[in-house]
Amino acid sequence: MTTPGLIVEYACVFALLALGIAFLLTVYRAVVGPTLPDRIIALDMLVGIVIGFIAVIALRSGYMLYIDIAISLGLVGFLATVAFARFILARGMVGEGEADDFRGFGTDPKPQPVLEKPPRPAKASKPAKSRTSPRKEAK
Repeated sequence: MTTPGLIVEYACVFALLALGIAFLLTVYRAVVGPTLPDRIIALDMLVGIVIGFIAVIALRSGYMLYIDIAISLGLVGFLATVAFARFILARGMVGEGEADDFRGFGTDPKPQPVLEKPPRPAKASKPAKSRTSPRKEAK
């Protein structure tokens, strides 16, 4: 085997090992993930790892039809992630305190003070009616 062929072979073996470790860590996060958004991100990462596996297998086997399959999987995986994200936001399945992470990108804004209703202004009192009739005053 020539030197470029050996380099490609070693690169493929290294890529498969790295993808295998990433796959195991991501499956752990998908199973243990404390929240639903963590699990969805892990599933999206799994799609990326599987695309990497398909690309390395296409390189090793020389059968380039696998690249088309990887591209199709990338499109479907993206759409699935968007659908899951919309499902979470529409159903309100985000746990307590997690909704702030989506809106504020992880920042926790200072709580706003609760404003009480302002007191109503006192009604203007009507001028007191005089006890004398206007006709009597004219005289």
